[in-house]
Amino acid sequence: MKHHGTLLENFNVLHTHKLDEARAAVTQRYCDHRLELFSNGQIEVVHHHVRGAQVSLNVLGYGADVAINPGELSDFYLLQLPMTGRARIEHRGEEVEASANCGTLLNPDRPSRMIWKGDCRKLMVQIDAEYLARVATEEIGAELPGPVRFDPKVVLSKKAGQRIRAMSLIAARAFDTGRVRPIAQDLNLLTLERQIAVTLLKNQRSNIYHLMNAAVPPCSAAHVRRAIAFIHENFHDNIGLYDIACAAGVHHRTLQTAFRESLDMTPIRFLRDVRLDKARFHLLRRQNRASVSEIAYDCGYSHLGRFSRDFRARFGHAPSETR
Repeated sequence: MKHHGTLLENFNVLHTHKLDEARAAVTQRYCDHRLELFSNGQIEVVHHHVRGAQVSLNVLGYGADVAINPGELSDFYLLQLPMTGRARIEHRGEEVEASANCGTLLNPDRPSRMIWKGDCRKLMVQIDAEYLARVATEEIGAELPGPVRFDPKVVLSKKAGQRIRAMSLIAARAFDTGRVRPIAQDLNLLTLERQIAVTLLKNQRSNIYHLMNAAVPPCSAAHVRRAIAFIHENFHDNIGLYDIACAAGVHHRTLQTAFRESLDMTPIRFLRDVRLDKARFHLLRRQNRASVSEIAYDCGYSHLGRFSRDFRARFGHAPSETR
């Protein structure tokens, strides 16, 4: 397992001793801000950055005491998790002393001011505000009463904060190992980004925290039957859990529970099995059999490597060995 200090080292975008160069580079990836040297000494700014579809991950340190005034972030939330050192953040009328035991979560429509100590280095997760609102709406199953506003203090010594930090580290390591690629249509990336958003919404106190963690209504057998019928009719399209739940007329968390109780699997596992069963049926045809890639695409797979792995796991052999 990598040490925290080497996270995202393959995605280095900046290493400079110049204050103006650092401000310009960080502005390009975040927002315009004021950056001032807060004490005597020379800065050494190191910034690692990788951007996904809706989320970006960053490791940033200034190497000297600096004052940062970004004002309002405007269109993104910013989770800041100190890996070393300390910082002081003012946000939403609250002052937070950030350290290894306390992170911060900045809201887009409230101004912030920060002082980073020279030894402060943070892992930061930047999340598009519209995307997070969309995820929250889907999780709750209803329109939001207004913008999501988080408490700025993330207590990393408590279980909820530990889950937030663990998810952030998992995300960074997924890029480091190549399991997730910064390509907009990479399915692993899209899944990871959703997990990050949901982890924040469920674990960090906010004005919708109670809605995110409310009990979901029960699911009837009719809902499950509608979901199954929808999967069989649309398995070849790019559908996901939220499409299935919407077609069934039930909240997606409720549908997840109902599938596990009645079929001992998730709706997505059921969808995958339907796709694989359909693919095997076509591969077993003795005449005019299409190629493996054509069959994979026709059955809803967009990644041939994933299709081959799933097929082997289900049937014990490669698609090309089907007889």
